[in-house]
Amino acid sequence: MKQSSNTPGIRHLILKSRLKIAVLGGGSWGTALIKILTQNKRNIGWYIRNPINVDFVEKYGHNPNYLSAANLKTKRLKISSDINQVVSEADVLILAIPSAFLSSELEKLDQTIGDKIIFSAVKGVVPESMLIVGEHLNKKLNVPLEKIGVIVGPSHAEEIAMERLSYLTIASVENKLAKTIAAMLKTSYIRTTISNDIMGTEYASMLKNIYAIAAGIAHGIGYGDNFQSVLMSNAIREMKRFIKDVYKMKRNINNSAYLGDLLVTGYSVFSRNRSFGSMIGKGYSVKAAQMEMRMVAEGYYGTQCAKMINQNYSTRVPIIDSVFNILYLGKNPEKVFKKLIKKLD
Repeated sequence: MKQSSNTPGIRHLILKSRLKIAVLGGGSWGTALIKILTQNKRNIGWYIRNPINVDFVEKYGHNPNYLSAANLKTKRLKISSDINQVVSEADVLILAIPSAFLSSELEKLDQTIGDKIIFSAVKGVVPESMLIVGEHLNKKLNVPLEKIGVIVGPSHAEEIAMERLSYLTIASVENKLAKTIAAMLKTSYIRTTISNDIMGTEYASMLKNIYAIAAGIAHGIGYGDNFQSVLMSNAIREMKRFIKDVYKMKRNINNSAYLGDLLVTGYSVFSRNRSFGSMIGKGYSVKAAQMEMRMVAEGYYGTQCAKMINQNYSTRVPIIDSVFNILYLGKNPEKVFKKLIKKLD
């Protein structure tokens, strides 16, 4: 990522008494973040693409399509289906648009966003650029590195909506910025930690979706918990090798942002990537599985991205290779996993 000399500017923004925050995206993660931020007495801008959904939320205080049981404090919300209006009024943008649609939504902007602080809560890659979101913002939209941050788990939006104890990791190279955003997201049921590993946490967020698809495929085929534990054990070691080769810095791969996020995505009943993989393991085609799911399985795009990136490193990644062979080469899941199990320990 490109560095910038704009650090004094961002520190000036951080020192503002009330940073103006906007969430872009009306899906489950966007809704969960809105719930947290408004409960913390923040006035928030919210971009929801569909104007019908905007009207529904304003009238009933619920998102009609995602986390519909969550009560939203609409008095603290300024909701619009005009992305330019929402962006123009914000200092901080939190991206919660599925990665498959992020580029097309940002193309609607008639203004630059290089002067904004941007945190990504998107857990995948941008298909058009095959870059993780932070790299896409930096390389394609010229957002300075110090103005980019990441919000990662381990957490599912569904449990946040139910106010079950959850943990979020806030990553930024600017320590004060990470602390500022972490404070905004901390509640009685949300604990926050900070990190300076933007690249590592975001790559981990991408990779864990691939491993969750692998776990789902295994479940769909008929493998049990014993094999799942071996698969996840190998997955965290594979993740460590991959991230170390792509971006070397000191990190503990056993921390919640890496291992914790992998485990919740690989095992949870709320995991869309695991559900997608389970359908593939049961014999669904990729297209059929995608059509049946209401939400995007980010790991599908992440698999292709990881495969392309690894062409430059040749890291040993048998699980990623196996998922790629199934999803993109149409290989039989059972035959692929029979070969994979010989490479695991």
